[in-house]
Amino acid sequence: MKLSKVIFIVLILLSLFGCTKEKIDELQFEKDVLNNVFVEIVDSIYMDRRVILPPPTLRIEFKTNKEDTIGFHKELKQYWRDRDSIKNDKTRILIGVYDHVTKISPQENEIIIKEINLSDYTYEISKERDEFTVDLAQFKNNKKFDFQYLSKFPPVNVWDLNDKKSYMPVGAVGISRIQFNKTKTRGVLSASASCGGGRCGRGFLIIIENKSGKWKIAEVIHTWES
Repeated sequence: MKLSKVIFIVLILLSLFGCTKEKIDELQFEKDVLNNVFVEIVDSIYMDRRVILPPPTLRIEFKTNKEDTIGFHKELKQYWRDRDSIKNDKTRILIGVYDHVTKISPQENEIIIKEINLSDYTYEISKERDEFTVDLAQFKNNKKFDFQYLSKFPPVNVWDLNDKKSYMPVGAVGISRIQFNKTKTRGVLSASASCGGGRCGRGFLIIIENKSGKWKIAEVIHTWES
C-alpha cells in the first residue's frame, strides 16, 4: 500500500475518533449540567399526592336536607391535622423519576419558539431521538428527597391519591434533554410533574443559566395541565 493511502486512512480514522470524542464530551457536559440543576428543578415543580386534594366541603344531610356541620368540622379538623403532620415530617420525600432523560416533544418545541429567542441557540437534532438514563446515584445523599426510578413501581396513572401511608412515591417527575445556546451559558429543557392517579399533571419549560460558574434555574414557564 502506498504511503499516501496509509496517511489518508490514518487521517480519516483520526477524524472519526475526534468526532466521537466530541460527541462524548458534549453528552458528558449535558449530564453534568443536569446533575447541577436536577434537585432545584424537582423542588420547583414536584406535586405531593398527600396534600393535593382540596379541603372537604359542607354536605347536605339526605334525611333532614340540612348541612352536616358537625361531620364537616370534624373532617376539616382532621384534614388540616394531616397536612400539618406531613408538613412537619422530616422523613425524606419519596419522588419517582422517569428512568430516561427524554427528547423535547414537537408540541414543546412550538412553545419554546413562542417563549424564547432562539437566535443564540444551537439546535441539536440528535436530542430529538437520543435518550439517556438519569443517574440517581448522584443524589442518594440528598436530605430532602429520596429519588427512585419509576420503573420500580406500578404505572403512575393507577396510584391511589388517598393512600397517604404506603411505600409509593408521593409524586413523579420527568426531565428532557437540554438545548444550549451557542456559548453554553444558557439552556432550555422541558419537565413534567404528576401526583398520580391519572388526575393531575403539569408541564413546564425550564430555562437555566450559568452564573458565576454555577448552573441555576432562571425561569420556570408553566405550559400545560391535566
